[in-house]
Amino acid sequence: MSEEHHLFMSRVRRLERKHNAMAHGYTARIRSDGLIVVAPQKKLESRMPLRAVVLFLGAFLLFKGFLIASIGLDGYQDRVAKLQAGSVLEQGGAYVMMVDPLSRLISEKIGPVLR
Repeated sequence: MSEEHHLFMSRVRRLERKHNAMAHGYTARIRSDGLIVVAPQKKLESRMPLRAVVLFLGAFLLFKGFLIASIGLDGYQDRVAKLQAGSVLEQGGAYVMMVDPLSRLISEKIGPVLR
């Protein structure tokens, strides 16, 4: 009797796991023999992979470095200061566009190529 009870409880646990997984969505399909099979939906991968984020940040830093090199450090900081005096949205843009050590290094490397 205890073996039967153990098998019963393992079936119950398996059904509970499947039920919990289906609470987040499920798909149903019909097999070739006409049987409808319901299975939990697979978890979706992240919409934005880490590689894309890193490439975007790298391109953004290159863009900032190019702007600093083409305008000049003083002119660039003057323009960022004008943004800081603006609306909340402009202040947020000024925070993002502030000169950081990495963009300054990039501008120093790009500067001789531009001149």
